[in-house]
Amino acid sequence: MNEKNAAPSAPTHDPNAVDLSFPFQSTNIDEGGFTDEYRVLSKTGFIPADKALHPIPSHLPNHTPHVYEDPEKARALKDVQLVTFVPNDLEDPRNHSKLYRWWITFICAFSVVEVAFASSVVTGDFEDIRAELHAGEVVTNLSVTLMVCGFGIGPLFWSPLSEVLGRRLIWIIPSFIYLLFIIPCAVAKNIQTLLVCRFFCGIFASAPLTLAGGTISDIWDNEERGFAIALFAAAPYGGPVLGPIVGGFVGETVGWRWMFWVNLIFAGAMFILKASLPETYPPVILKRRAVRLRKETGDENIRTEQELFKVPFAQMMQDTLIRPFQMLLTEPILLLLSLYIALIYGLLYAFFFSFPVVFGGNYQWNDGIVGLTFISVWIGLGLALLVMPFLQRDYMRRAAAKGGKAEPEDRLVGMLIGSIWVPISLFIFGWTSPPAVMPGGGNWVGPVSSGIPFGFGMVIIYFSANAYIIDAFPGYVASALAAKTVVRSGSGAAMPLFITAMYHNLGNGWAASVWAFISLAMVPIPFLFYRYGKFIRSKSKRATSA
Repeated sequence: MNEKNAAPSAPTHDPNAVDLSFPFQSTNIDEGGFTDEYRVLSKTGFIPADKALHPIPSHLPNHTPHVYEDPEKARALKDVQLVTFVPNDLEDPRNHSKLYRWWITFICAFSVVEVAFASSVVTGDFEDIRAELHAGEVVTNLSVTLMVCGFGIGPLFWSPLSEVLGRRLIWIIPSFIYLLFIIPCAVAKNIQTLLVCRFFCGIFASAPLTLAGGTISDIWDNEERGFAIALFAAAPYGGPVLGPIVGGFVGETVGWRWMFWVNLIFAGAMFILKASLPETYPPVILKRRAVRLRKETGDENIRTEQELFKVPFAQMMQDTLIRPFQMLLTEPILLLLSLYIALIYGLLYAFFFSFPVVFGGNYQWNDGIVGLTFISVWIGLGLALLVMPFLQRDYMRRAAAKGGKAEPEDRLVGMLIGSIWVPISLFIFGWTSPPAVMPGGGNWVGPVSSGIPFGFGMVIIYFSANAYIIDAFPGYVASALAAKTVVRSGSGAAMPLFITAMYHNLGNGWAASVWAFISLAMVPIPFLFYRYGKFIRSKSKRATSA
């Protein structure tokens, strides 16, 4: 970049960190590489394009943007000016007041909590649904499975659309359609209607799962967003825990249909808040500015990189649907971490069916009281949020010790800490439940308390693994996160179909122990990547060489 034109960046901006606001899917990065256009500040509002482009982070020796290899294109690039924000730019989402940015963060986090809540609220009164709609246990459980399947499918479409249309439209339109699909769930006369509408609820409700992290990244620079991102990381796991707490009492007192009316009220309230969100996506804001400036000046060389190296929409959708699966097959780091995250997510949904087996079946508690047992998971989640600022400070110290640029493996410290707590929680749950410890007195404390180490380990693992994936694949962040989301949702969707039968057939102790041993086998994964991750990345086509 032209240093004479450069304005000082915000002191909280780390140029070495991955820019999560970059339009990865709608920009041909092989042709144009990366640019800091969407984060850098310039005095004039422009930077020369031929100085702004830089290679995709990779260990491969020749990752120079292809545009520089064509002499004619390279000459034409010298006349192009890329639009940037200027100091104190009113349109720069980072310049909103801190209070307003926290308000946006609150809306983003609670939007994720709401849709995650919707996936599990139905578990509060399965018995009455089965009785009224004449459905079997596994078929009724599909009401959870199909919505979580929608969580995996929807982001494959909402993510690329948000890069083209902006975040605001994708916050609003899918959320409104989601509201419409909740209504037939509440008035369903047969199980088929309920299941079909739950699937579409999942697809349209998944937009916040796609947008929340990006929106938070838009408004907070990368060295000040630590706790905001921690809230986002906890939301997909805290939301489902809230579902059976509310659903249990609602189903018990006013009937199962009111679980969906409560869902509609919660979703409607959040829709009103989401409709108030401004556009925060820098590429779209700057693209609109570039269009306006071209009209005002007649200078067709005023562009954004997204416009210069635009990916055709059909090609973008094809890449969005295919590349995540290609990466799962060729990138062991992504595959193993996605499987680890999927296991944790699946175990969370397994608790929604194993807790009722123990507390509803063995302890004979009603649905409302069974729902309260999930508060223990919330306690663990809260403890994890208290620990995350310390993890972030530890990461910053490691970065400072390495000259300001940490390695991706430094993100794994949280996983090293959190990994052991998941198997511990499962062993506690299995072997303090009947018949190992029979109901009576305060014996319920053992299985209930198992949710605390699980909630703690679950959130710490996800936060660290997600950050590691982002840092390890800076050129392919969107595809890597999409792959993780698909695998995670598949696991969450599968658990409801067999977990109840597993506990009935194996018994509480051994059913929980099977999952404890599987999660115990996963514990070495972060340790191996912490030790050998850099070597594994050196063999990858897409991982960074840093």
